[in-house]
Amino acid sequence: MLYELFTSYEIKNTIVMAGALLSFFLTFIGIKLFERFLPTDGGREFAVDGQKSVGKHRGAGIIFILVFTLVSLIFGRIKLEYIIYLLVINLCMLTGYMDDSAEKPWGELKKGILDLGVALVLAYAYTHYHGMTIHLALVGVDITLPRVIFSLLIVALTWGSINVTNCCDGVDGLCCGMSIASTMSIYALAMILGKSIEMGANVLFMIMALLAYLWYNSTPSRVLMGDAGSRAIGVFLAIAILLSGAPFMYILLCLIIMFDGGLGLVKLTVIRVFKVKNFMSRVRTPLHDQFRKKHGWSNTQVVNRFLILQILITLISLAMVKR
Repeated sequence: MLYELFTSYEIKNTIVMAGALLSFFLTFIGIKLFERFLPTDGGREFAVDGQKSVGKHRGAGIIFILVFTLVSLIFGRIKLEYIIYLLVINLCMLTGYMDDSAEKPWGELKKGILDLGVALVLAYAYTHYHGMTIHLALVGVDITLPRVIFSLLIVALTWGSINVTNCCDGVDGLCCGMSIASTMSIYALAMILGKSIEMGANVLFMIMALLAYLWYNSTPSRVLMGDAGSRAIGVFLAIAILLSGAPFMYILLCLIIMFDGGLGLVKLTVIRVFKVKNFMSRVRTPLHDQFRKKHGWSNTQVVNRFLILQILITLISLAMVKR
C-alpha cells in the first residue's frame, strides 16, 4: 500500500527496507509472546530422534505467515494478483495449522484435495495474469504452451512444492534454512532475467520473517513451524519461481528440498501403486533421516551440508542461465 503512494525510487526502497525490518522484529516478538498458545508436538513415531520434539510448541508458521501477510499488504506492492497469492499462501497456512492443532492428524486424501484446490487457483491466477509463455533459462528460449498443459504443470509444481517442503521439515533449522537459500536463489534468477520487480519486496519480507523464526528453531530448537509453516512456504516457493518466468529452474534451485522430501513420496507411491514392497528398502525417508541414522550425521551437519550442496548447485545453475 505505502509502496504505491510514492514515485521516488529512493522512497520506495526505504519503504521496502522498513517493511523488511518490521517483518523480522514482528515475527521475533510474535513468537516470543504467543509461543505458549501454540499446540504442542506429540513426536513422530518413525522419525529419527522424534521423541525430542515431544512437548515443543509447533504451528509457529501461523505467526510468521500472518506477519509476512500484514507487512506485504502495508509495505509491498498491492494489486489483485498479489492479493490472490497472499490468500493462497494463507489458505495453506490455515489448513496446516488446523492439522497441527488436531488431536488426530489429517488423512492424506483430505490434504491432497486441499492441495489440489490451492494448485488449481494458482494455475488459473498465474495464467490469467501472465499468459502461457515460459522461459527455458538454461538454453535462453521462450516457449508458449497450451493453457491446459501449462495449468497442469503449475498444478504439479504447486502440489509437489507443498509436499516436498512439508516432508523436509524434520530437522531443526533444515526446512527454514533451505527455504531461505532457495528463495534467495529464485530472486537472483529473477534479477538475471529482469523479473525481480514482480517479487522483490515480498521475497525480502518472507526471508526476514524466516530469519526471525530460525532464531528460535536453530538446534536445539524451542519451537517448530509445523504444517502451518512448511505448507505455506511450499506454495510461496512455487509462486516465486513462477513469477521468475522460468518455472523449470525450480528443479535446480530447490533440488535438495526435492530430494530430501520427494524421495519419500516417490517411495510411498511405488510401494502403494505398483506393489513393489522392497523398493528403496535400504533408504530411510525423508533423506535427512538416512544420513542421521545410517551415517551418523548430527542435526547441525545435516543442515550445513545440505545447504552447502544447494549453494554449489545454485551457483553452477545461475552461471548457466541465459536471458
